[in-house]
Amino acid sequence: MFDKIMIANRGEIACRVMETAQRLGVACVAVYSDADAGAKHVAMADQAVHIGGAAPADSYLKGDVIIQAALNTGAQAIHPGYGFLSENPDFVDAVEAAGLTFIGPSARAIRAMGLKDAAKALMQEAGVPVVPGYHGANQDPEHLSGAADTIGYPVLIKAVAGGGGKGMRLVERPQDFAAALDSARGEAKTAFGNDAVLIEKYVSKPRHIEVQVFGDGTHAVHLFERDCSLQRRHQKVIEEAPAPGMTAEMRAAMGQAGVRAAEAIGYKGAGTVEFIVDASEGLRADRFWFMEMNTRLQVEHPVTEAITGVDLVEWQLRVAAGESLPVRQADLSINGHAFEARIYAEDVPKGFLPATGTLSHLEFPAGARIDSGVRAGDTISPWYDPMIAKITVHGPTRGAALRQLERALRWTDIGGTVTNVSFLRLLACQPDFVRGDVDTGLIGREADSLTAAPVACTKARSIAALAALGLHEGAGELGGFTLWGPLGWDVTLTHHDEEFSARVLVSGPGQFDVALGDGERHRVEHKGGLWWVDATRVQARVARGRDELTVFWGNGYRFGLVDPLARESSAGGDTNVILAPMPGLVKAVFATAGQEVREGDRLAILEAMKMEHSLLAARDGVVAEVLAEAGSQVEAGAALVRLEPEDE
Repeated sequence: MFDKIMIANRGEIACRVMETAQRLGVACVAVYSDADAGAKHVAMADQAVHIGGAAPADSYLKGDVIIQAALNTGAQAIHPGYGFLSENPDFVDAVEAAGLTFIGPSARAIRAMGLKDAAKALMQEAGVPVVPGYHGANQDPEHLSGAADTIGYPVLIKAVAGGGGKGMRLVERPQDFAAALDSARGEAKTAFGNDAVLIEKYVSKPRHIEVQVFGDGTHAVHLFERDCSLQRRHQKVIEEAPAPGMTAEMRAAMGQAGVRAAEAIGYKGAGTVEFIVDASEGLRADRFWFMEMNTRLQVEHPVTEAITGVDLVEWQLRVAAGESLPVRQADLSINGHAFEARIYAEDVPKGFLPATGTLSHLEFPAGARIDSGVRAGDTISPWYDPMIAKITVHGPTRGAALRQLERALRWTDIGGTVTNVSFLRLLACQPDFVRGDVDTGLIGREADSLTAAPVACTKARSIAALAALGLHEGAGELGGFTLWGPLGWDVTLTHHDEEFSARVLVSGPGQFDVALGDGERHRVEHKGGLWWVDATRVQARVARGRDELTVFWGNGYRFGLVDPLARESSAGGDTNVILAPMPGLVKAVFATAGQEVREGDRLAILEAMKMEHSLLAARDGVVAEVLAEAGSQVEAGAALVRLEPEDE
């Protein structure tokens, strides 16, 4: 086994590799860019080396700099993780030329699978089924029609130089082929200047099922399949193992095909053979075809580890260090069911737009496996993939595991940025998915119901109002009453594009009455760290950032904190008196009697809602009287500074 390795990657996969390597007593060297100097993977490593600027081209893609760093630190091998240089055969050659070990397949194996057409030809020779189609040079219409008959309808006519759906036609009946061919060719000629086409079998209900393989350069085994059909724009969202509806016959056929693919190229390490499956008549052993092979560890490998009990990274290290396959095929079996959900910082209602932000709060549920490269306080950078974490759950049955997934997502609390957690939770409950009736088009068909932004109910809004005022943290428990009646606060918040107000009255220790602007009222209590609304305990949690807060209650409901001074100044009113817009502490006073002031001059600072609010002069004038001093506690509406009346 190695004494020291370098991980040529960042984020959750770098942390994942370190966890196993350090458990085996192997020291780890991290590399980092300018943007990652304080990252989690840097903190976890035994050593860390700076390799360049924030842009990947200036750091994580600089193979020569990474190799030199490995040599300088005494690392014996380099683990590439996934992405970046993981499937770059030239990097593998350079690593080995430097006398280091690449923890992964040979450059020859990577090159063999790098070009899809060549890979399909190689797989065909190895007896691996490929999608039926015609990719030849003969473009005679009769020849193409005959090819379509041989392939079997429905078929796709696709422009060889195509892209963006141009020059593509679906043909379901032989009698429609000639007209569709003419149409596709005409469009292809106009769009690409090339009217050549290819013919492929059209899969009406496609599923994406992949086989995890592992080889030692001579022999290979498979660790069963994963279903990755839940995708949006070809990006995987939730993966599971084993595939729902899988038969023993098809599993054996797919597993054998995966092993043949790996052994055909002398594969060493962990790899994935991806298949497209026609599920229009259920899963059948004659309805799956090779798509491509990923010559690296996959993002979704935890679900395979969960059902097999195998640590794939440990296997990678052992085989790279010269050991043979740790087990035989007969030693491997499936235990239960597992799901993995990928949590991203992204704005789902806006088309899954990647988001940034500082994670003001980050908490995951117990009982789930969490693979993450960030911590609370870390920033989601625009330079890299916005993944926050992967949640993996395992149960004795698919139904049990799916219920665990939904619960785990419900108790995943992330503040400081928008995320796809609500989308994932809705997807985990989607009826077709729950039944196991999945295909790659499911998310697209159900997009309207899955991508709608969650809207907070009045109970969640009442909790947000208390949290905005900091009342759930003890304020008001003792000083909540005056001789004239209960103390009250007004607060204004935003939720999505809506602004709403709330009036909060103390009704007892830790007890509040909240009246919302729409007339709804709720009795809210916070005691022992728990929330009660209208005498019913609710499973709500609150996380607060500088200018926003999130109420986690099934979904994460984000609220913006509205500075009341902005509303006061925009609303006009008496310009002679500067009032406290809410209860608070006068932090500082800058005005003195007789002082000339200009509109916008800062006269005092009020500390409230855990923020400092500058109180500004509403007009030019002269200070007539200062009515408060620094350190005094004032109520909402209290006069703080009065200006001389304006001349009539």
